[in-house]
Amino acid sequence: MPDKTITLLLAGGIGSRLYPLTGERAKPAVPFGGKYRIIDFSLSNCLHSGLRRILVLTQYKSLSLQKHLRDGWSIFNPSLGEYITPVPPQMRVGSSWYVGTADAVHQNLYLLERSGAPLTLILPGDHIYRMDYEAMIHAHRETKADVSIACLSVPKEQATRFGTLNVGDQLRILDFQEKPDNPATLPDDDTQSLVSMGIYLFSTELLCQIVRKDHVNADSSHDFGKDILPGLVHDHKVSAYQFGGKRGRVSNDRYWRDVGTIDAYFDANMDLLRPQPLLDMYQTEWPVRTCEVQAPPARTVSRDGINSFIKNSMLNSGSIINSADINHCILSANVRVQPN
Repeated sequence: MPDKTITLLLAGGIGSRLYPLTGERAKPAVPFGGKYRIIDFSLSNCLHSGLRRILVLTQYKSLSLQKHLRDGWSIFNPSLGEYITPVPPQMRVGSSWYVGTADAVHQNLYLLERSGAPLTLILPGDHIYRMDYEAMIHAHRETKADVSIACLSVPKEQATRFGTLNVGDQLRILDFQEKPDNPATLPDDDTQSLVSMGIYLFSTELLCQIVRKDHVNADSSHDFGKDILPGLVHDHKVSAYQFGGKRGRVSNDRYWRDVGTIDAYFDANMDLLRPQPLLDMYQTEWPVRTCEVQAPPARTVSRDGINSFIKNSMLNSGSIINSADINHCILSANVRVQPN
C-alpha cells in the first residue's frame, strides 16, 4: 500500500522566526543535533515506511536544501519508479510563487494526476519526530476515510498555537479550528486538546478537486489549516489518526516538536542531551539518515599540561577540543574549540 502513495513534502517556508539560522537556507535545511538537517526526520520516516515517491516542494533559499538532497538522499532507483525530487515553483498555472500550502499543491496537480497514485500524503518538512506513515495509511483504509489527519494531545493552553480537532465516535473529526482562542478538549479530559500535526492523507481524486475549488476562491489564503480543512470536515469523512499508536513500528517515544522559533529549536536540541532523551537517536530499528560529512574522527588535545574536559556532550566528525572544557554542548562537524 505505501508504494501506491505519493508524498508531497512541503519545504518552501521562509522560517523568519528562526532567523539568523535561516539567513542563508530554508528552514528544513537548518542543521539539527550537530549531524542532521531538520528535513532528515520526515525523509527517514518515508524511507522506513516504504514511501519511495517523494516530491519536495522547495521555494525560498533552496540551494542548501537541494545540495543536501543530492548529497545525502540520492538513494532511490528511478528505474523502479522511486525518486526524491525537488520541485520549485514553475509558474505552470500563473505568475506567482507558492502562496500557501494548498496553492503549492495546486501548482503541482499535474504531477499528482500523472502519478496514478490513489492516495497523497502531505508532510511538513520542518518538524522533529519519528513516525510510521504506513500505519496511518492502514488506518485510513480501514476507516474508509476521505481524509486522515495525524494528531496528538497537548495541554489546552498550548493548543491555541495549532489547528484543533473536535472528534466524535471512532475519531471522526466533527470540527476543525485553526489556532482557536478557546480550543476544544478531549471528551474524557478537559485539560487536553487534540491538535493537528500538519500531516494529511488524502484521496488523490478528492485532493485535486478541493484545491482546484480553493484556487478560484478570491477570499481564500490557500492554506489547508485556515481555509480547506474547516469546511471539509462537514462535507466528507475526515478521521483523526493518533500519533504514537501501538500499530506503528517505531518506538513509542511520542516525541514531536515544531522547531519554528529559536527557543523551540534550542530546547529540542538540548532534549538530545537528557540522561534519558525523549527522542532516542540511538534506536537501531528506526535510524535517522543524513548526509555524512567526510571528516576525520573528533578528538581532544592536551597542550602545556592542560587537559580537555568533556561532560554530557555530542561531538561530530572533525571536531577538535584543544585544552578546553565542554559541558552540555552539541558540536557540529569540523568545530574547533580553543583554550579558555
